Amino acid sequence: MATYTTEQIRNLTLVGTAASGKTTLVEAMLADAGVIGRAGTVEAGNTVSDWDELEHQLGHSIDSSLLALDHDGSHFNIIDTPGRGDFIGKAISSLPAVETMVLVLDPASGIDPVARRMMKIAKDRNLPCAIVINKIDAGGDIAGMLNSIKEVFGSECCPINLPCDGGASVIRCFQETEGESDLGSVADFHTQLVDQIVEVDEELMEKYLEAGELSPDELLQPFRLAMRQGHLIPVCFAAAREKVGVTELMGQIARLFPNPTEGNPRPLQRVTSDGREGIDVKADNSGSPVGHCFKVASDPFVGKLCFFRVHQGSFDHSTSPKVGDGRKGVRLAHLYHYCGKNHEEVHTAVPGDIVAVSKIDEIGYDDVLHLDNSGWIAMDSIGLPKPMFGLAIEASAKGAEAKLGDALTKMSLEDPAFAIERNATTKELVVRGIGELHLRAKLQLLKDRYGVEVDTRPPKVAYKETITGKAEGHHRHKKQTGGSGQFGEVYLRIEPVEETSEGLVNGLEFVDDTFGGSVPKQYLPAIEKGVRRVMSEGAIAGYPMQNIKVAVYDGKHHPVDSKEIAFMTAGRRAFVEAVQKAAPVLLEPFVKLEITIPSSYIGDISSDLSGRRGRIQGTDMLPGDQAVVSAEAPLSEVMSYANQLKSMTGGSGSYVMEYSHDENTPPNVQAAVVAAFKPQDDED
Repeated sequence: MATYTTEQIRNLTLVGTAASGKTTLVEAMLADAGVIGRAGTVEAGNTVSDWDELEHQLGHSIDSSLLALDHDGSHFNIIDTPGRGDFIGKAISSLPAVETMVLVLDPASGIDPVARRMMKIAKDRNLPCAIVINKIDAGGDIAGMLNSIKEVFGSECCPINLPCDGGASVIRCFQETEGESDLGSVADFHTQLVDQIVEVDEELMEKYLEAGELSPDELLQPFRLAMRQGHLIPVCFAAAREKVGVTELMGQIARLFPNPTEGNPRPLQRVTSDGREGIDVKADNSGSPVGHCFKVASDPFVGKLCFFRVHQGSFDHSTSPKVGDGRKGVRLAHLYHYCGKNHEEVHTAVPGDIVAVSKIDEIGYDDVLHLDNSGWIAMDSIGLPKPMFGLAIEASAKGAEAKLGDALTKMSLEDPAFAIERNATTKELVVRGIGELHLRAKLQLLKDRYGVEVDTRPPKVAYKETITGKAEGHHRHKKQTGGSGQFGEVYLRIEPVEETSEGLVNGLEFVDDTFGGSVPKQYLPAIEKGVRRVMSEGAIAGYPMQNIKVAVYDGKHHPVDSKEIAFMTAGRRAFVEAVQKAAPVLLEPFVKLEITIPSSYIGDISSDLSGRRGRIQGTDMLPGDQAVVSAEAPLSEVMSYANQLKSMTGGSGSYVMEYSHDENTPPNVQAAVVAAFKPQDDED
């Protein structure tokens, strides 16, 4: 059982720029707290959080890792997350589990798109933030970095400690009012900090104006309130590798940062037959247990692990919570506290704590564990980046398809930003991730952990077919085999319809306009079946069709030879004939792009996108000499855009891509795709 209370818990996640020293900072904190004898290094591959062999090979984090330590009467649950943009999904998914997001920055690298994006998400989720400027001993422009932080994230970013002696030590300007730092007078920074804090408390502000000074104890609660309101983002300085500022940082986290009882409300909802309503949960035992799964992983010894944050109540071995909208409870046979790959079993998870449960298949990412009997409880999804970078894969060895499918399913459960797509249109198995590095790591994991090697190639574009005009089609199917034959004749007309048409079912609106019994009613479903077969297989290039209205207006039948197969064939061929006359077109998917780059590259990016048939929608200038270019482009032209962007910007550019809409392909592209189509003959 935990030896700490909810009020003693501090939950925080470390996010930010790649190579800013997050993992090194955690190592220094673990060593300072006595959890480990000495701090490991990323280069040596002996850190507590980067314990996976693939992380040792790559030299950087690819997954989030939960660490735990005790300091100054407080218990820290720290989530160390990857800093590279391709693995940002792991950083984003950790946010619902903590009270505070800590952004770690390197003065030499500045504020990159990952840092900007994480701060925006935290602000949107009303999550308190703090910033650690690391590597203050490396000779970077510390003053310039602090100015950039204020410019990008606002004047609410105020230091609570300051570098001294050329980065060899720090001084806490929250408590201290005298002395000089590397950035100037400690008194000036102390005054700026107090001025920012008292603005959230009118009575305290009046007292401050009258007395001219306040004690640190008087500022504690207003400090936490200012953090929760986003009115204060404390900035700390450290040099983790040299242990500079680490003890001071831990002390300030324990003393100043909010505990679970003080955190901002989580976006939890009760779902009933009447709809959804927001609910308040409290990090105490006054209500029934509520927990949220923010991570799924595999342990080679324990099996499947689901990490969840306890938002209300307590969980123990006797608790049998329901999962999401499930009606039957699951038994939590084993609960664990984790620190890297090391774990210990615990009997009870107290309110506000973070634990893992093993071997329960019913629990997945973003599920809520609860004992609510009036409905079920869900958390408002945080919105992970949609995986758009794809590779078509197939097992290198024959007979390994089942093993491949099982491995991919497990990997997709562990990483919500990794998707599997079995494309019926292109007959390909496609895996999608956030970027090339993301997929490269997944394929290596597939080989190392599951023993499956695959061959890869760029995926085919999932085109669609439709028509732009009206036309009629006719076919008489007559087949005599010596006995009872086959006969059916169909006349139909087609026209394009809007995607929002009420009669559309899977892209087709089918209408019966016959009269006088020319086609008996029992054969109309067979005609529709034949038409839908063409809709799924394509008429001009072998891709699914959409947004078409088909009206059967005449036909003939035979009292003996007419059968469903005859009318299905006649309907299929009449529809193909009509499509050929109705100015058919091929549609290709377009995506929206938001490209973050240094402003000096705007011209290069705009020119490159124009050459890819892209359209610039707008350009927004950001602080710190950055810009965001919004554009639309065909997916076929930007499927490997990460490499080109990296080349053009020297690795300083990043982008977000998501599906937008479909558009007609250019005539030359359509002609090439249609020419490559080889339809198979029908077999009746």
